[in-house]
Amino acid sequence: MGNVNNPQVLVFNPRIEIGSLEVKSIIEPHDQSTSTSASTNTNMLSMKQFSENCDKKQLWCKVITSIKIALFSNKINLLIPFGPLAMLVDTLTGNHGWVFFLSLLGIIPLAERLGWATEQLAFYTGPTVGGLLNATFGNATELIISMYAMKHGMLRVVQQSLLGSILSNMLLVLGCAFFCGGIFLPKKEQVFDKSNAVMSSGLLLMAVMGLLFPAVLHFTHTELHFGKSELALSRFSSCVMLIAYGAYLFFQLTTQKNSYSPITEKYQEDSPKEGNSDDDDDESPDISKYECVIWLSILTLFISILSEYLVNTIEGASVAMNIPIAFISVILLPIVGNAAEHASAIMFAMKDKLDISLGVAIGSSTQISMFAIPFCVVVGWIMGRPLDLNFQLFETATLFITVLVVAFMLQDGTSNYFKGVMLVFCYLIVAASFFVHIDPLSIQDKP
Repeated sequence: MGNVNNPQVLVFNPRIEIGSLEVKSIIEPHDQSTSTSASTNTNMLSMKQFSENCDKKQLWCKVITSIKIALFSNKINLLIPFGPLAMLVDTLTGNHGWVFFLSLLGIIPLAERLGWATEQLAFYTGPTVGGLLNATFGNATELIISMYAMKHGMLRVVQQSLLGSILSNMLLVLGCAFFCGGIFLPKKEQVFDKSNAVMSSGLLLMAVMGLLFPAVLHFTHTELHFGKSELALSRFSSCVMLIAYGAYLFFQLTTQKNSYSPITEKYQEDSPKEGNSDDDDDESPDISKYECVIWLSILTLFISILSEYLVNTIEGASVAMNIPIAFISVILLPIVGNAAEHASAIMFAMKDKLDISLGVAIGSSTQISMFAIPFCVVVGWIMGRPLDLNFQLFETATLFITVLVVAFMLQDGTSNYFKGVMLVFCYLIVAASFFVHIDPLSIQDKP
């Protein structure tokens, strides 16, 4: 019996061992696949985290680069801290003279950067749309200041600041562009498209007509309904001027697509190009299109904040500095608001792109006279503010003579440094006139 059982045991044990080996062989590959998939998932997660970290680093690098380009690429940006300083002085001391002065300095670099961002956006929109955008956002500062002034019932400040913007663009900005273009370029005389200049002059004369008739109606005492006809005429004329400006924009964007291109390019676009003559003028944007939109929004917001401080302290600054409010409204505020146009017009004139300079300076004046002023009248109508187009006899006469002088300067389609000197001297005469001008008590603002 024992001999018989021993073989059975010997036979049974190998089976168990073989079975155990089979079980191990079945289990071990499963464990290896599980560990392999786990390690693969871990690697995928680590790669995903690495890519996310890289994306975040690239995003922060783009943000930092954009901030450096926008805020630290121009020496005039050294004036930016004056804006927060004005808020601090207003909180601590309430000195209107200092708050006004610091706000004025703080808005200058913001207005210039607003023009820079618009120029960057113009690379993506083309010259015509870019020129219109430049004029639009270049006037954003004046429009924001006007809205705050109207909100506080300072209707004369609205009228005089918008009038001063027209005078500043037509005389000071255009005069400096003519002067710098004639001095710093080898050829002392520049040419521009006379047809666009004549069209802009016609629109400006139409704006003068819209401002002249309410003033004449008031001073001749020939109103049909005293106290009402003048305001009704102003509102009707404003609506007509807005429609006319809309038609002008449609005409510019559809028919005159190359109106902001240099005249030499218009006449030579079909001629063969020689060498690399145009390579030196090729420029590329510093920031992307979306960055342009973001910076335009940020800068407009900060200008709005500082504009409120500026408007609130105009009267106190006038008393503290012993300067008429008319001079502050017509001369000081527009110089700050036109910082972008001033820099752009001079820069393009020095690059022999005088048509773009005219598009910035004259186009900005046209937009203020045909859009900004009527728009403010309509907004005042909605807000219940009796803002009209009667800019008083002194201001209306100044605008009329200025438009005539500039129209005569542009009629031959050429410019030189002497024309620039004459326009700047005309602006000095206007500035001196408003320094000794004061409104009668009957029409002064009563906020």
